[in-house]
Amino acid sequence: VQLVESGGGLVQPGGSLTLSCAASGFRLDYYAIGWFRQAPGKEREGVSCISSPYGSTFYADSVKGRFTIARDNAKNTVYLQMNNMQPEDTAIYYCAVEHKATDVARDPNKLCRPPKGYELDYWGQGTQVTVSS
Repeated sequence: VQLVESGGGLVQPGGSLTLSCAASGFRLDYYAIGWFRQAPGKEREGVSCISSPYGSTFYADSVKGRFTIARDNAKNTVYLQMNNMQPEDTAIYYCAVEHKATDVARDPNKLCRPPKGYELDYWGQGTQVTVSS
């Protein structure tokens, strides 16, 4: 079971990046999925999430209107399209999945902001995103 993020890099303010999270060893169709990020000296933040089984989405206020989460079941991959990027988007970005049939998995808001001590099932290793001129 593995999640592998890719697509990070250096981008100028106002630019775009698309992150990918490829799953192996399991089918993403049956999982709730989230993108999280952690900037130096800051706590981890839920950026965007898709619930299971209904596929409802959540976006943090800081990225609403700029980021889009999407799942390609045929490729067993989830994406995060990031537009109009700003220096405050600089962070390590992680994808994570939840298979347990819990309130957290069913509510994308809760998935992106899980209760303290709640552990999602699997995490990727992260990809660095830097927004700088």
